[in-house]
Amino acid sequence: MSNSLVEKIKQITANNHSSVVQNRRWLHQHPELSFEEIHTSQFIQNRLNELGIEFTKGIVKTGIVAFIKGRNPEKKTIALRADMDALPILEENDISYKSQNDGVMHACGHDVHSASLLGVAEVLSQLTQEFEGTLKLIFQPGEEKLPGGASLMIKEGVLENPTPQAILGQHVFPDLPAGKVGFRSGMYMASCDELYLTVKGKGGHAALPHKFTDTVLIACEIISSLQQIVSRKARPDIPSVLSFGKINSTGGATNIIPDEVKIEGTFRTMNEEWRTEAHEAMVELAQGIAKSMGGTCEFEVRKGYPFLKNDETLTGRAKEAAIQYIGKENVVELDLRMTGEDFSYYTQSLPGCFYRLGTGDSSGLHTPTFNVDESSLELGVGLMSWIAINLLNEQ
Repeated sequence: MSNSLVEKIKQITANNHSSVVQNRRWLHQHPELSFEEIHTSQFIQNRLNELGIEFTKGIVKTGIVAFIKGRNPEKKTIALRADMDALPILEENDISYKSQNDGVMHACGHDVHSASLLGVAEVLSQLTQEFEGTLKLIFQPGEEKLPGGASLMIKEGVLENPTPQAILGQHVFPDLPAGKVGFRSGMYMASCDELYLTVKGKGGHAALPHKFTDTVLIACEIISSLQQIVSRKARPDIPSVLSFGKINSTGGATNIIPDEVKIEGTFRTMNEEWRTEAHEAMVELAQGIAKSMGGTCEFEVRKGYPFLKNDETLTGRAKEAAIQYIGKENVVELDLRMTGEDFSYYTQSLPGCFYRLGTGDSSGLHTPTFNVDESSLELGVGLMSWIAINLLNEQ
């Protein structure tokens, strides 16, 4: 494909950069939680209407699917996805476009994702004679909350009429400087399950341990012992993480042992057979410990997103397109990550490529001071446009 088309895309993205930044800042100022993206969805619909782009709304309530048709629109379909939801975090950034919704913040960059995909829509709507097939743009709710907006949109037919041959997702990455992107073929991100334990027993006065069941001690023993599941039962070639982030009790005090202690955690891995075995082993071990110490343990495993595996052929093509667009020195190989993403549901259904957009040095994702170098949006828009055109025009 000619270098002239690359330059044309770069010129359009440069001209449109300020409007993409404005869209991102509006979205950042008006964040909404998972499955509550009412105003976000309306904002995106308004922008698509301004561009004259056909779309369907109301998928999983706030989701949107837009269509851009090139020559021979039925020849091939490529899907591009952006998530829309924010997190329950109070923003601490001192910026003019700080969140106006107290306790809600775009701390994972979904404002960048949605603004970038709107930018792609504007670019590709001007280049319909440069590609064959159809672009399917998916604006997705609820990535941050089980069961994941991707799984629900798939159930409502987002991958049908027409069915894409492949799907691309782009996610901000503060570990990379603006101007760089990262790819990884094959296994990339872990499955992620939520664990909810309730330890029960007969509480009492802390000074009279012979008269009560020490639910706090049982909870501590369970948390400590469950680490054996990863350290002693997992195969060394299967990455696994087990972490507990919350423990509390109802009615406990310095001298009061409560009747009940609740524990919450997460389990992540990259092998489905081991995932199932680990669930069973954790439940059996926790309940056995509680029983041996005179209590009981209710153990709920909320099965979350599957592992994310990038299709090797598709990712190779996308990476090569990125090298053509910004040079080999700006395209890096990503490491495995134990974080999770509901884009994985798409990759269970069709070839997918989930890659990372460098957004500059910042505090980490999901922190109250997360922000991005907004120059990265120009590359985010241009590169996704270029990759999409390449994939559509492949024979």
